[in-house]
Amino acid sequence: MDWDYPQPFILAVTPQAGDIDGLNHTNNAVYVRWCEQAGWAHSDSLGLSLDDYRRLDRAMAIRRGEYDYLLPTFVGEALRLATWLVGGDGKLSMERRFQLVRDSDGATVLRGRWDLVCIELSSGRPRRMPAPFLDTYMPVIVGGPA
Repeated sequence: MDWDYPQPFILAVTPQAGDIDGLNHTNNAVYVRWCEQAGWAHSDSLGLSLDDYRRLDRAMAIRRGEYDYLLPTFVGEALRLATWLVGGDGKLSMERRFQLVRDSDGATVLRGRWDLVCIELSSGRPRRMPAPFLDTYMPVIVGGPA
C-alpha cells in the first residue's frame, strides 16, 4: 500500500448493508465512526485504554475533525484504515491522521485529521498531558509523509 506516513496502525473495515445510504454508497458518518474505532484501537495497542483515561482523569478529546471524502465505497468492499499520530506539543495537543484505502486497487478513498487536546474528564477543561500519555504517545509520533 502507498501509505501517507510510515508504520501505520491498520484497522480492516468492510461496509455492511446498514452502512449504505440513499445514494447506494457508504454513508459519510460511517467513515467518522471507523476513524473513532481506529483511534481507540491504536491507543489500546499502545497500552492506553479508556479505563486508563478514566483512572487518570484525562483524555485526548477531538477539538477539530476534517475529512476529505475522495471516492465512494460500496457494500462488501475490503478496506484498510490507517492511522498515525503526526504531531504533538508535549503539553496539551496532538494531531492524528487517517487514510482509508480500498484493497482491490489501492486507491485512497478518504483522508482525515483530528486536532486533539488533553482534557480533564471531571471538568472538561484543558489540562497538561499526564506522564503516561507523554510516555506512550510521544515516542510514536511520525514525521512528514513517507
